[in-house]
Amino acid sequence: MDDRYPATDDHQSVHLSYEYPDAAHDLNRWLPLVKWLLAIPHYVVLVFLDIAAIVVVIVAWFAILFTGRYPRGMFDFVQGVIRWQNRVVAYAFTLVTDKYPPFRLAP
Repeated sequence: MDDRYPATDDHQSVHLSYEYPDAAHDLNRWLPLVKWLLAIPHYVVLVFLDIAAIVVVIVAWFAILFTGRYPRGMFDFVQGVIRWQNRVVAYAFTLVTDKYPPFRLAP
């Protein structure tokens, strides 16, 4: 086990990438005015999922403390919540897609 702090020029295990949109063909010019409004149902669901994710992270911390392993189900849940949040942010704020994000934790 290597406990050194990773260098910024080393390969990292987490990557976040958005496809660069073709603005002329893929994006609607007027939709950004209402995207934040269309995303309100996602915000409501994500508030409750964020609370659940915080509880799961605290429980997972104790599980890691006692077993030395992150339980796979807890990891998948937290990863799914983060994935959902990223899809909503990509839709409503970074404006890289006009595809409405699905209501699911899976990819």
